[in-house]
Amino acid sequence: MNAPAPLVELVRGGLREGVHFGSAVLLEADGSVRTEIGDARSPMFPRSTVKPAQALAMLRAGLELPDDADLALGASSHNGEPGHVARAAAVLARHGLDEDALRCPPDLPMHEPSRESWLAGGAGPGRLAMNCSGKHAAMLATCRQLGWSTADYLDPEHPLQRGAREVVAELSGDRVELTTVDGCGAPLFAISLLGLARLFRGLVTADGQARRVADAMREHPWLVAGTDRDDTALMTAIPGLLSKIGAEGVLAMALPDGRAAAVKISDGASRARGPVAVEVLRAFGEDTASPELRAIAEQPVLGGGEPVGVLRVVPGALG
Repeated sequence: MNAPAPLVELVRGGLREGVHFGSAVLLEADGSVRTEIGDARSPMFPRSTVKPAQALAMLRAGLELPDDADLALGASSHNGEPGHVARAAAVLARHGLDEDALRCPPDLPMHEPSRESWLAGGAGPGRLAMNCSGKHAAMLATCRQLGWSTADYLDPEHPLQRGAREVVAELSGDRVELTTVDGCGAPLFAISLLGLARLFRGLVTADGQARRVADAMREHPWLVAGTDRDDTALMTAIPGLLSKIGAEGVLAMALPDGRAAAVKISDGASRARGPVAVEVLRAFGEDTASPELRAIAEQPVLGGGEPVGVLRVVPGALG
């Protein structure tokens, strides 16, 4: 097993203050390994990066959606902005359900202005505001349309979740032997970083329902994440890029020709993901000069309200 490698460094006042370690794998268009750093072959929990696979499982089960924007929301980790909340609520309402049917935990919007407005209106934590409510609304819609029970839709043995496990195993090429519970309450399946990169490559290179999931996300990047979020910036800046972050410093991406990457920051640092994502795109030869990507390529370190340092990818970390 290879040890995690230094991927991101914090430099302040000319001093290298700290390093975020991690593992990464980059695939060529034909699926061969281009770069492998750290441990990319042991099981890990990919968190929300597998939401596109869960959305694909819903389509394969028979979910019908009138608008692919709802499919994008079903694969999202959204900000809880008003447009996200309203669309999730509408998906539930079309199937005779309301917020009480959701089994994700109550939360406040991630987006600060939306959270302030939410609280100013007298609302407390709610399930619709939780960043996974779009996925859970789509899961409930699938259950209603297929005649499956809704009260236990998060049970790992529910047909919905068995289908999700099968899709994750199929696209990743990994045996799924470890299952736990994600932060939103849904089953979470362990795969390798290499398997995660293969999963994303499969989404962009396949036809039919897998491509439909990828296309929905790429067409509606704001619904996948929201204002000032890495996924929104990445998919807005690079035409055809599929990108999805996950908690604990996980990120997966795929370009239209099948080049793909998966990254795990060992200490779970979310602020390290943006710089690594942009560096991956540079390694693939993509143009990263857009304002959206410049904004996340280096994270400023402030002192007294002014920039005094930077969080950046370690030079040469990705080859």
